[in-house]
Amino acid sequence: MTLLLTTVCLVAMAYQLAALLACLRHLARKETPADFQPPVSILKPVRGLDPGFDEAIASHASQRYPDFEILFGVSRDDDPAIPVIERLEDARLYRTNPTAPNTKVGVLEELSRHARHGILLVNDSDIRVPQGYLAAVVAPLADPRVGLVTCLYRATAHSFPGIWEAVGIATDFAPSTLVAPLAGVKEFGLGSTLVFRKQDLEAIGGFFSIASYLADDYQLATRITGLGKRVHLSTVVVETSLQAESWRDIWRHQLRWHRTIRVSRGAYAGLPVTQATLWALVAAIAGLPALAAMLLFTRLTMAFIAGIVVLRCPLVKRWFWITPLRDLWGVAVWAAGLFGSTVLWRGQSIRLTADGRIL
Repeated sequence: MTLLLTTVCLVAMAYQLAALLACLRHLARKETPADFQPPVSILKPVRGLDPGFDEAIASHASQRYPDFEILFGVSRDDDPAIPVIERLEDARLYRTNPTAPNTKVGVLEELSRHARHGILLVNDSDIRVPQGYLAAVVAPLADPRVGLVTCLYRATAHSFPGIWEAVGIATDFAPSTLVAPLAGVKEFGLGSTLVFRKQDLEAIGGFFSIASYLADDYQLATRITGLGKRVHLSTVVVETSLQAESWRDIWRHQLRWHRTIRVSRGAYAGLPVTQATLWALVAAIAGLPALAAMLLFTRLTMAFIAGIVVLRCPLVKRWFWITPLRDLWGVAVWAAGLFGSTVLWRGQSIRLTADGRIL
């Protein structure tokens, strides 16, 4: 039994070391010079007035870039975001009536028909971006082998449950994204930024081809890489604002993530082997304190580099000490995600099929 536990702990440590290597590799990367600056259409599906929405869209509108347009799409005539959008100079607003199971993708399908340019950029309505963002995320498409560009993100929050979730995003989710290419995972895309060619979107059947799926970002990346192209993870980090005000909110939010991951990708059942904090606790209880200490030290080192050095997340700097507790919470969410096919999304209860489609 001791040998088995030691083996599991060493596997968990190996994952943390691989994630640490991936973080350092990401930090050392040199991006393509931003001299490839074709016209860009930014597609913004909007539903409701998220916290910080004004600042988020202003950060896009103020980009110093030669030629770009911003297209907003709403699915309700009384959407509270409409007056804010209408105050923006040169913004184009479309009132849509999507029938797709994934309403967001239905809005995107409509916006793509109105886009004037050959490069499309899609991100969530609450994403705030730094100056120079547009030039940086478009530049990798100068390489015809690159089909999609995506970005890591950090989170801000105004409640302790939100802070709890933000620490998990920075110290667990982000490094798992960085380590994915080292494990041979090529088809990943994050809703924080998706940049791609309109001709590639048309080649995969348009947004219509992914309109039945909840994880539309993952499905888009899967289909574009299926064209023989690769995903480029930009070194730009963007920012989102978490709206969760209660523990129930973040439990439901993370459970949706986990159940969506389970039905969208393989190897979900094997994820606990990467949970170093869990196995450090088990090793300590089993009377292996040296192994437990070594495993926990490796985990916290990786979390520090990912959350503070790579993402430069202020919340992680202040609340780093909760990382092991948040890790154990993550194990509980994983266990709940093993079962069930119903998720709560934008106030609606949705059932998913075994391949991630919305019923």
